[in-house]
Amino acid sequence: MATSVSAPTIAPEPSAIPASLWNACFVLCVINASFFPTAFFSHWWIYDPNGLGIPTDFVNVWAAGRLVLDGHPALAYDWDIQKKVEVALLGQDFIGNFAWHYPPPFLFVATFLAQFPYAVAFVGWVSVSFVPYLVMMRAIVGRSFGLLLAVAFPLVLNNTLVGQNGFLTAALIGGTLCLMPTRPVLSGICLGLLSYKPQYGLLFPIVLIAAAQWTVFFTAACVAVAMAFASWLVFGTESWQAFFHWMPMFSQAFLTEGRATFWKLQSLFALVRFLGGSEQLAWIFQWILSGTVALGLALMWRSSVRYSLKAAALAVGTLLITPYLFMYDMMVLAIPVAFLVRIGLASGFRRYELPALACALGLIIGFTFLRAPVGLGATLIVAGLIAGRAGLWWRHAPAPSLMVGAGA
Repeated sequence: MATSVSAPTIAPEPSAIPASLWNACFVLCVINASFFPTAFFSHWWIYDPNGLGIPTDFVNVWAAGRLVLDGHPALAYDWDIQKKVEVALLGQDFIGNFAWHYPPPFLFVATFLAQFPYAVAFVGWVSVSFVPYLVMMRAIVGRSFGLLLAVAFPLVLNNTLVGQNGFLTAALIGGTLCLMPTRPVLSGICLGLLSYKPQYGLLFPIVLIAAAQWTVFFTAACVAVAMAFASWLVFGTESWQAFFHWMPMFSQAFLTEGRATFWKLQSLFALVRFLGGSEQLAWIFQWILSGTVALGLALMWRSSVRYSLKAAALAVGTLLITPYLFMYDMMVLAIPVAFLVRIGLASGFRRYELPALACALGLIIGFTFLRAPVGLGATLIVAGLIAGRAGLWWRHAPAPSLMVGAGA
């Protein structure tokens, strides 16, 4: 008669941090911490050896804020005008565009940053947004090792190098999930603030309805509406009109024409296009994946699977369902990794988990050299680890509340 065999585990002491995990995180932490001072003084970061600004993503934030301060918030969405401001700021021209495509509420952040000199704004934005990310990683892991894991995550380098908002996105998703069982109002506030990047909030309404988390749902809706209303009062109707006018052009440029090159996008859509598939075929694959993820998560969140696995699955799902996913946005992957580490430290790591995480992080590190959408592979590896922990979750009885299994 066949018998089921549970997966073997590492570390007889549940509280022990495996030496391989600690050593890897320490090395990556030292690399990340030492890279940017070295890069700045060697003129690899922010300014080049001639004292000119290095063209990179953060320039669109500062330029958009400058246009608002000059009294023209709607012009931040005009690619030609935005680029003129960016070229004037950097002191040199560049190929392509660093276009502003965020909803008008994010202009509040851009306007504040544009009041400072470019380098100060750049370093300040990265540093300040890093703090809530650290707090959330510490809270999720449940011990100080979470801080080391947060700093060591390889995508810290990608996000900081270009001055993007991956830290903020990861912090808001992590905050939503970490606070949901015990602080639903604060969780909803985090989710409402995430509306500055709406493509990462698409799964949350489905899951919140499935889990009957109405406090989080309505709090998030109120926060998102309040932000939109405030931006309308401050920046005018024209800013919203410009946002909706330019969005189809942005989609055309990046998803249809591939102006940013498809290897920079880390979605299934991008992989199909990278391999030579048509846009229609890419959308078919992407919609199949998105629908499968949405249905699976709705069922999982109604089951009695432990909360940490539900949260990890939702975090990784946000990356799988969007076709527009640059490597810096994959900072969000730190959140499901943190939940998996929390579980592993509490109950022991399965034999394959740490090698699998190493493979995922290896793909991320090798992204620049491989020039392929390998980030999708890293996301799928983490998703597979979560599924392995959850087991046959669709057979689990419905959970009466999120407090069931809210621990590790």
